[in-house]
Amino acid sequence: MNNITSTDTQNMVGTTVERTHKKKLLTPRNIKQGSLIGLMCLITTVILSPVVYMIFMSFRSRKEIMLEPLGLPTELHFSNYVNVISDMNYFGTVMNTIGITVTTIIAVAILSSLAAYPLARIKGKLTNTAYIFFMLGMVIPPFAALTPLYLFMRDLGLLDTYIGLVIVYTVGHLPLGVFFYTSFMKAIPKELEEAATLDGATFLKTYWYIIFPMLKPITGTLAIFVTLGVWNDVVNPLLFITSESKLTIMPAVLRFLGTYSVDPTQLFPAAVLASLPLLIVFFALSKQIVNGMTAGAVK
Repeated sequence: MNNITSTDTQNMVGTTVERTHKKKLLTPRNIKQGSLIGLMCLITTVILSPVVYMIFMSFRSRKEIMLEPLGLPTELHFSNYVNVISDMNYFGTVMNTIGITVTTIIAVAILSSLAAYPLARIKGKLTNTAYIFFMLGMVIPPFAALTPLYLFMRDLGLLDTYIGLVIVYTVGHLPLGVFFYTSFMKAIPKELEEAATLDGATFLKTYWYIIFPMLKPITGTLAIFVTLGVWNDVVNPLLFITSESKLTIMPAVLRFLGTYSVDPTQLFPAAVLASLPLLIVFFALSKQIVNGMTAGAVK
């Protein structure tokens, strides 16, 4: 025992501390957290792999893609993007899509919140029937309404117009907006409206100055769904728009798909360019989007 040196004592203490640290790291809680993190990384990799593949392919030449479909680009061919931007009238189609999307969001937010206000406040058979009627709009397949909508727009003379396409999108998203706003408004205290009524505010003034400003969180959530629905839609623009100059972004991308062949040097850059504005908006407003969705969920 007397032969044990201070160095041996330090080594023994260090070994004990190291074992204790390893035991703390290998607790069931830490193992569970590590497994969840690993699973999330795996899922993220699987989801993002097609996007990464699309970006890599957009910079390759047709010969490289044909010889080695899964290879990395040996040289960046920016000419692919230059040609696609010119062929698809990129900036024009993006501006068309942005204008239609913003107008649809405003129309859906105002109309669906106005419809949801009495549904959330007035209890009775009539309001319940009206609410069920709106919810049926979420159940009916969109393709089942295409023929009646087309005939209706034709009779109104709204084919090949931005207004007609906005009306189609607004009608299609109204049930979702009514569902969101009705659920959200039921959680708003009625005392606020009663106080406004005592001060002489009318029904519309109470809605516009008291209720509508409180709907910002759920409006942000609704705007996300509407944006995704309008931006990624292909069928309605192809059906209701015939002029090349009025096309939205996704039908413009679809035109690079040939009947019997596909040019990857056009299709991949077009797909990247079509997704780019949406990704920029979501990354720039990610904090606001998350706050809006969580606030809406809490409500």
